[in-house]
Amino acid sequence: MPGKAAPTPAMGYREWAMLLTLAALWGGSFFFFKVLVAELPPFTVVLGRVGLAAIMLNLWLASRGDFMPASPRLWADFIIMGVLNNVVPFSLIVFGETRISSGLASILNATTPMFTVVVAHMLTANEKLNRGKFAGVVVGFAGVAALVGPAALAGMGREDILGEVACLGAAVSYAFAGVYGRRFQGIPPIKVATGQVTGSTLVLIPVVALADRPWTLPAPDAATWGALIGIALLCTVIAYILYFRVLAAAGATNLLLVTFLIPVSAIMLGSLVLGEALLVREFAGMALIGVGLACIDGRLPAAFLPGPRRVSLPSESPPGSGI
Repeated sequence: MPGKAAPTPAMGYREWAMLLTLAALWGGSFFFFKVLVAELPPFTVVLGRVGLAAIMLNLWLASRGDFMPASPRLWADFIIMGVLNNVVPFSLIVFGETRISSGLASILNATTPMFTVVVAHMLTANEKLNRGKFAGVVVGFAGVAALVGPAALAGMGREDILGEVACLGAAVSYAFAGVYGRRFQGIPPIKVATGQVTGSTLVLIPVVALADRPWTLPAPDAATWGALIGIALLCTVIAYILYFRVLAAAGATNLLLVTFLIPVSAIMLGSLVLGEALLVREFAGMALIGVGLACIDGRLPAAFLPGPRRVSLPSESPPGSGI
């Protein structure tokens, strides 16, 4: 009947396989960032990721005879989206990972949906907070408090506080990107992804030239090039394509599950390859953030209330957020 919310699409084996692959790819970006930041300045790392991804995506579209639109106004939107969804959050995450582990950075990134519902409440007319979302935000921020720890709340300061704040700032930037991305409805999502990484590249070229002076750096070795190609091809190009396939097949509510899963793959890679370890309170914080996300997208209320539930999320309209 008109006005009744449609149930969330069912997840089959194929959808679960794609979702788990996407989580592994995006979790891997934290690992690649941690490896690259040991060899290159932060802005150069970000430019390497988006620049290579822009070349790959534009070539892929061109090989299909499917070219990008030429509207100057649309390209201005792509550039703004690229700043919000790539330049600012990627740079903050890379900076953060110079001070904290890749696993902790991925957990802090999982707060993105909580910031998104707050930003959407402030900036949109149809994405207001309800009781479930409000409860999710409160519980989620309790998780953040547990992650950051009592030292920060007491103002004592620790060496890694700046890293934690930077990763939270990245989540806030992603939230604004999710709301800004609503304007791209009707444009093929893969073109939005291509436009934003291309716009990000154009913004970062002068920034890298001024801040990092890459011509003064030693030439990257084969391992560094391998990590750059890996984060661009696997964690950006293939991940974006997979993201849109999961979105089409399983819907945005099911796709939000990837936010729960990214820290798992990031923590596993950080532990197995980089020898990182998380504290007990950091696992507790991750659990609280997970409960908060379950409240925000309706899964937790649906477990106790009869009938199908479907929550409209700001991330249903975008583009391609993700790390």
